[in-house]
Amino acid sequence: MVIFQKRVADLSELALDRFVTRARHAAGLKGTVNVLLTSSSEMKSLNRRFRGKDKPTDVLSYPAEPDDRKRFAGEIAISAEIATKNARELGHSPAHEVKILVLHGVLHLRGYDHECDNGQMARREKQLRAKLHLPIGLIERTTVERTRIERTTIKPTTIERPTTGHRAPAARRNRLS
Repeated sequence: MVIFQKRVADLSELALDRFVTRARHAAGLKGTVNVLLTSSSEMKSLNRRFRGKDKPTDVLSYPAEPDDRKRFAGEIAISAEIATKNARELGHSPAHEVKILVLHGVLHLRGYDHECDNGQMARREKQLRAKLHLPIGLIERTTVERTRIERTTIKPTTIERPTTGHRAPAARRNRLS
C-alpha cells in the first residue's frame, strides 16, 4: 500500500506501487511493504520518536515483527520534500529520488545495515540500482559527499616524528550521519 500525504512531481500512487513490487522482488524480500510519502516535519517527528534524533531525514524503515514477515515485510516512510530537494541538487527527477529511497528502505527491511556491514548493503544497492535503472544511490552519494567534505575540510599538516620511536596518531575522520 502506498499513501501520499505529500505529492511528488511525476509520480503516481500506481507507479510507485508497481516500483515497490519490482524492488521487493529484485531484493528477494517476501511480504508486502507499505510506503508513506510525507512531509519533512512528519519525518522529524518519526525520527525523534523512533530513533531519538531530533531532525528530519529522507527515509526511515520499520521492519515487521518476525512472526509477520512472510506476509508483511514492513513499512517505509519518505520525506517528499527532502526527496525533491535532493533530486534537484543531483540532477534527476523527484520520482527517481523517491524510488532510490524506496530501494534503500527495502534493503533495510531485507536485513541490510550500511552502518555496520562493511559495504555489503552498498554493493547490493548498486547492483539493484543498475537492474532497476536508477541513478546514484543513497549510500554511494553519502560516501562521495563524505570524501568531498573530508578533502575540503581536512588540511594537511606536517607531523614531526617523535624521537621516542612512537608514531604520531593519525587524523581522526568525522563521521557524517
